[in-house]
Amino acid sequence: MRNSRLLVRSGLTVAAAAALPLALTAQPAVARATGISVSTTGSTVSVSTSACAQINGSWGTAALLGSAQATFAQGRQVALSGTAAGQSAAWSGVSPGTYTVVVMCSNGSTAGTQSVIVSTPASPRVSTTPTPSPSRGVMGGLGGAARDFGPVAMGVGGALVGTGVIAAAWFLRRRSKPYRL
Repeated sequence: MRNSRLLVRSGLTVAAAAALPLALTAQPAVARATGISVSTTGSTVSVSTSACAQINGSWGTAALLGSAQATFAQGRQVALSGTAAGQSAAWSGVSPGTYTVVVMCSNGSTAGTQSVIVSTPASPRVSTTPTPSPSRGVMGGLGGAARDFGPVAMGVGGALVGTGVIAAAWFLRRRSKPYRL
């Protein structure tokens, strides 16, 4: 019975060690660059994009989501207007706070998502985040891991992690049965 549990644990350790480099080198499903540009002027938030195509006379819709709003339907929605070269939308009278701007094209695809900070009317500085907010929620704790590294760096990192996992498993096995290699 003890041997079967040890084999199961060893098998799980080996499976995790084998899957870890693959998980580290896999590309996320979210796009790297955003297709929208968001800016603020006082209490007005505006968004522009050139990623949408006109379908049935509509370019799409943009939504301004507050911190308590989680879905596109809950936000303040505005229809995009413009030409094939670029579309835009704007919201006026926005109170100070942090918001997320989401642009949905008329074909159902998301042109981009970006966070924006609207400052107080006494301080008319423009403050936007240069990167899109992740569609999977906040990636807390990732720090420098959010930067895109090349496949060589990811492969070397995966090999180092795999080697560490295998060495730890060998050390623990050796410690539990010192007469075995």
